[in-house]
Amino acid sequence: MRYSIFNLARQATDYHENWPEAWRSPEPRESYDVVIVGGGGHGLATAYYLAKEHGITNVAVIEKGYIGGGNTGRNTTIIRADYLTEEAQALFGLSLKLYEGLSHDLNFNVMLSQRGMLKLAHSRSDLRGMQRRNNGINLSGHASEMVGPGRVRELVPFANFSPTARHPILGGVFQSTAGIARHDAVAWGYARAADQRGIHIIQNCEVTAIRTTGGQVEAVETTRGTIRAKKIALVGAGHSGVLAAMAGLRLPVNTRPLQAFVSEPMKPILNTVVSSAAVFCYVSQSDKGELVIGGELDGFNSYVQSGSLTHIKSTVANLIELYPIFSRLKMMRQWAGLIDYTPDDCPIIGKLPVGGLFIDCGWGTGGFKGTPGSGFVCAHTIAHDEPHPLAAPFALSRFESGCLVDEQVSAGGFTH
Repeated sequence: MRYSIFNLARQATDYHENWPEAWRSPEPRESYDVVIVGGGGHGLATAYYLAKEHGITNVAVIEKGYIGGGNTGRNTTIIRADYLTEEAQALFGLSLKLYEGLSHDLNFNVMLSQRGMLKLAHSRSDLRGMQRRNNGINLSGHASEMVGPGRVRELVPFANFSPTARHPILGGVFQSTAGIARHDAVAWGYARAADQRGIHIIQNCEVTAIRTTGGQVEAVETTRGTIRAKKIALVGAGHSGVLAAMAGLRLPVNTRPLQAFVSEPMKPILNTVVSSAAVFCYVSQSDKGELVIGGELDGFNSYVQSGSLTHIKSTVANLIELYPIFSRLKMMRQWAGLIDYTPDDCPIIGKLPVGGLFIDCGWGTGGFKGTPGSGFVCAHTIAHDEPHPLAAPFALSRFESGCLVDEQVSAGGFTH
């Protein structure tokens, strides 16, 4: 105990200078069995499950910046499994189940807080759509319930219940197993656990080209040299189309910024996640007391991680419309992640037309909540050269056959 207290005191005063590294920073080898392009949550989870579930450890995760510096560190930390289609429900249900045991599995506290998520209904049309979604969620085995204005008032007593409100609150749907987790802790936990199983994590290593021979992937050219690999997985959220183009492929994805921002800290007031698709606003309160706020996607395609001032103004206006009490708060900081999304609002997971090349992209606004499930099924697909049963509906070929997983319709065009 004395040693632990001494260590804590020493580390509190050395400004991180003498802290041991959580994972190694090796020089790249000339070749690996698998190279994963993208050091965010999905790429790290894929590497971890390749080692843990399939015994494949000659793997490199290469990241152009630092671990967790992309979308994994630029989201609003929400976790849920309340999708309508059977295919999406199964995949996100697996992810939620893995999240529930993730801290124990990784021996790293990801600060999962299953505080529930409430989606507000402002019209009879909203209620009908939510009832349909609620029935589907319950049929899939996940807890969800319709709630009336009284229950909403218990969960969010400071919401705008005025009879003259522009968007009256008529009820909603509540999923008690939803919640939040610490986004960077998820990345750090997977990185450390993957490293402990022999995975190479190579930061500051940008891919500049993908080499192929005879329709088969051969290597990636990077800013740190050529790295050969039998299999390459493209897991670079937001830049998936750019990476695929290096192999001569064009993906059905678009990229837009998704903004979020936080308020100054305040005493605990909100013990659940609350969202409104009709008013385009969602909010939760962090453990530090900050409000974490987000809305809809910016209205233009872009690779700029800043977003527009217009979007901030409209989202804040929507927030105050629903919760007038927050009008006195100051906003502290803002950021944007890059969201790649598909025509049916569902991911692309599986093999690409180039031999040995795999893809995990197109998660839209569902990337963080899908992290463990994505890594699990993607690792299986890479290891066996065949899609995991839960990943099969999300193959690229669905855009050729027309067998889309139309989650966009069920989500009303607004997910987060």
